[in-house]
Amino acid sequence: MNTPHLPDAVDEYLATNRDELFEFTERLVGFETQNPPGGTVAIADWLGSTLGDTDLELERVTVDPEKPNLLATLSGETDRTLCFNGHLDTVRFDEDDWSRDPLGERTEDRIYGRGATDMKGAVAAMLQVALAYDRTDTEPPVDVQFAFVSDEETGGDAGLTTLLETDAFDPDACVVGETTSRAGRYSVSVADRGNIWLTIEASGTAAHGSRPMIGVNAIDRLTDAVEQLRNDFGERELPIDAAMDEIIEESVRFYEPEAGAEATRELYRYPTINLGIIEGGTAINTVPASACARVDIRLTAGVDTRDPLGSIRECLGGMDGIEITDVSWTRGTYEPIDSPLVEASASAAERVVDDPVYRRSATGGGDAKVLRHDGVPTVEFGFGTQTAHGTDEYTTTDALVRNATAYALLPVEFGQWNGPRGD
Repeated sequence: MNTPHLPDAVDEYLATNRDELFEFTERLVGFETQNPPGGTVAIADWLGSTLGDTDLELERVTVDPEKPNLLATLSGETDRTLCFNGHLDTVRFDEDDWSRDPLGERTEDRIYGRGATDMKGAVAAMLQVALAYDRTDTEPPVDVQFAFVSDEETGGDAGLTTLLETDAFDPDACVVGETTSRAGRYSVSVADRGNIWLTIEASGTAAHGSRPMIGVNAIDRLTDAVEQLRNDFGERELPIDAAMDEIIEESVRFYEPEAGAEATRELYRYPTINLGIIEGGTAINTVPASACARVDIRLTAGVDTRDPLGSIRECLGGMDGIEITDVSWTRGTYEPIDSPLVEASASAAERVVDDPVYRRSATGGGDAKVLRHDGVPTVEFGFGTQTAHGTDEYTTTDALVRNATAYALLPVEFGQWNGPRGD
């Protein structure tokens, strides 16, 4: 297949308007969109105004009036639609912890602020790509849609879930602009892991702390249950789809420099079990009569949740005073490693960096999982830094330029596959 080229007019627009990209990023970071509460009215208004004098079709999709979503669609040569998804909300921050302004501060090659890399920098790149095509009267080979959504950071229903319930949102493929680069290594995330979240409660018998032998310590029972879970269920190799094998191997090569090859391989071959919250006891000198733990279990994409749930209940079922009182779960998802979307995304990334681009599985999961479960082929792909959710979060000007160039290339790369919808 021939290597497609970015249209000259779009390429020139991006090259000569880099300051516009940086200004967009600073402006977006300057909107305070911490979630909770997650209000995004002002930032959505600004995006709509910036795109208002273009030929893009704009639609505001809202259930919660404080958390609107904006769809912007650029018509292309075919009726296939490639969507870029970017969320407008951010996690919270404590201004006193920051040495930089959390609502935006620029140095020579960095832009600081909450959301700079997660993911207002990517949104700025998407916005500039929309303007580049429109202002140069360049028709992309496919329809290109930009979905600027709310409510992602808390997994709320006002954002992507709301979009999926409307007929206006029906893309053939989607690129979520999450940062997928780490310490100079680059990737496209093509899979995510499923999770099972357990609430485990333990009951015991209260007694004075000086006579623990006449009571039953519920915290001891609880920690024994978690250890049993780790030593039994946690050592059971997962039945993984063969289609995940190559994705896992590329994931191993991606994470090896920071975690080691064997540890990374085990991350996908076995469940991971994290005791996130433990509660119990009323006083230091009292044997606790009750205790509660909340446990986060992660499973590789392609693993059916039903079998692990049965194994977990079997593992804990015979333990005295132990009860699973709440369970929630999601199934991991993956995009076939040789799919048109993965090929297009990896190719676009390779055009803007000189290093390998890995097609790997994320260790967690976000909007990409929701989209794949709804039948939309989806990857996560973006350049940025490892400072997401951290103090003094920032992105770099190089990362912003790479995002804009790669996102502008993606419709051209994806447009090589012009089969019927759903192929």
